[in-house]
Amino acid sequence: MATLYTQAESNTRKTWLYLTAFLLFIIGLGWLFSYIFDSPAVLIIAVVLSILMSFSSYWYSDKIVLAMNRAKPIEKKDNPELYRIVENLSITAGLPLPKIYITEEVQPNAFATGRDKKHAVVAVTRGLLEKLDKTELEGVIAHELAHIGNKDILLGTIVVVLVGVVAILSDFFLRISFWGGGRRNRSSGGSALLILGIVAAILAPIAAVLIQLAISRKREFLADASGALLTRYPEGLAKALEKISADPHSLRVANNSTAHLYTISPFRGKQAKNWLTRLFMTHPPTEERIKVLKGMRI
Repeated sequence: MATLYTQAESNTRKTWLYLTAFLLFIIGLGWLFSYIFDSPAVLIIAVVLSILMSFSSYWYSDKIVLAMNRAKPIEKKDNPELYRIVENLSITAGLPLPKIYITEEVQPNAFATGRDKKHAVVAVTRGLLEKLDKTELEGVIAHELAHIGNKDILLGTIVVVLVGVVAILSDFFLRISFWGGGRRNRSSGGSALLILGIVAAILAPIAAVLIQLAISRKREFLADASGALLTRYPEGLAKALEKISADPHSLRVANNSTAHLYTISPFRGKQAKNWLTRLFMTHPPTEERIKVLKGMRI
């Protein structure tokens, strides 16, 4: 039977396997485009542009996310019980105390953001505080602290940069192909190679997003396992997930750009029904997460 430790180790290995495949995918795509245009500068330019575009979002992502979700900071006097839970679990996890925010939303949910553990934020909705008991709330907070401790924010930024590289490479290739140029004008097999490049440029961004979402789902499983290790009570998070997923209220501030940050997808009525739609999910199916948690032993 899987333990919390083996589950965490398994998901960590799978995450880095996906990331390695992502890097190899980008290298192969860059080589193909560079070969067709007979210029290695294509890949270099795309990488530099993507990093520059992502750099500012990395440093200011927490402020942007908090503003988008209308989260307001609180102090210990505003909610002593919540503050103590976050404080105690942070000590257990060996993390600095993150800033605590609340959003005035009825749907129970939570998210963590910030560029590193010294600049981390944990935000919870008003509904989470009102509808969960203490052990369930501890499970959710531990899950979010696990995201911070596991450096999921940094990993997410790296993946976003890589997705940006693929998008810019593909867009650049399609634009240049439209105006002409490259090896296709100099070799008999150039036309076939160009068609291959165009197909790759169209499909590559979709493949990149699928890999990004696969990594995101694995990090959710890892955060579940790591969070359960903090509380030593997997049942608490499992019950919390059941309550959150069963809540019918919509999250008014929910949008596609921040949905992956929440403990559970904030969208209602859009759960995956088949294997194809599951590929585009930001979170694993809640039933699977609950099943894994209830089957774990410390």
